[in-house]
Amino acid sequence: MRYIIRPLAIAFLVVSGLVMPPLCRAAFAAEPQVVDGIAAVVNKDVITYSEVRSLSAPREKLLRSQYTGEELEKQLKQLREAALKDLVDRRLIIQAFKKESYQIPDHYVDERVHEIIQESFGGDRNTFIKTLEAQNYTLGEFKKFETERMIVQAMRGKNVKRNLIISPVKIEEYYKNHRDEFTAREQIKLRMIMIPGHAETGNSAAQKAMAEEVLGKLASGAEFDRMAQIYSEDSTRELGGDWGWIERKTLAAPLEKVAFNLPVGRISRIVEFGGNYYILKVDDKHGGATRSLAEVRPEIEKKLIQLEAQNLQERWIASLRSKAYIRTF
Repeated sequence: MRYIIRPLAIAFLVVSGLVMPPLCRAAFAAEPQVVDGIAAVVNKDVITYSEVRSLSAPREKLLRSQYTGEELEKQLKQLREAALKDLVDRRLIIQAFKKESYQIPDHYVDERVHEIIQESFGGDRNTFIKTLEAQNYTLGEFKKFETERMIVQAMRGKNVKRNLIISPVKIEEYYKNHRDEFTAREQIKLRMIMIPGHAETGNSAAQKAMAEEVLGKLASGAEFDRMAQIYSEDSTRELGGDWGWIERKTLAAPLEKVAFNLPVGRISRIVEFGGNYYILKVDDKHGGATRSLAEVRPEIEKKLIQLEAQNLQERWIASLRSKAYIRTF
């Protein structure tokens, strides 16, 4: 027999986030029972509808609180299909483990059970056993589940190359194509005066003249907040035209272009938009800086290694599927 050692140290998830150990299922005991039957056959192994239901139950409860009618049925169908796919992959991995004549030593499983008792039950083994019994699980069944979980972790880890190397070219390409990930959000502290055009009353010329007058006063040293309180007719008038800190896409495109290109302390020209007249001032700004490639290289390399590891795992699972007899019902 060969041994896969250190299975607990392998940092890969169990098939997917859907997998849930028996001790976490108590909250869903009130879910209606489903008539059992064969959901799939994987080589010679059978997956039942009750296994699918057990896996999907936690998220089904959430979906039922979010959707109704046809949309709920659609969401439930997708969830159960995903759960079945995960169970099929899990079965294929366990079969591959057995085919390779690997083995998880009993003491690894015992150590894991001990960890669970310490972490979730304060070291009280009797409470742990009673919890299992309340959910109609024996200690043997729980150990079997944990063994299979460790097998999946170990096999997924085994099929990822150690010391994956990402070429500098790939790192540079990722940086070039995802610069927004490394750019701090640009924000400005904005003040604005809005003078309506009143085109419907034929007063556009007079209103524009008023805007020009206000701009002249600002150029002569008038306080922006005071001018806003007197002349502006938008919702920030009482605040002296203070919009606070805003990000891009907060304003209409013509106003955003002017605002985000203004130097701090500078007052804009009159901006005509939507039949109204705007005067803007930027009190402060921050963000917008992009970290250099040298700064983010380790971060990008780590991310690309993780992605490559995921791709290797998926290709391995795909190869198992291609060689297996799988029939769903």
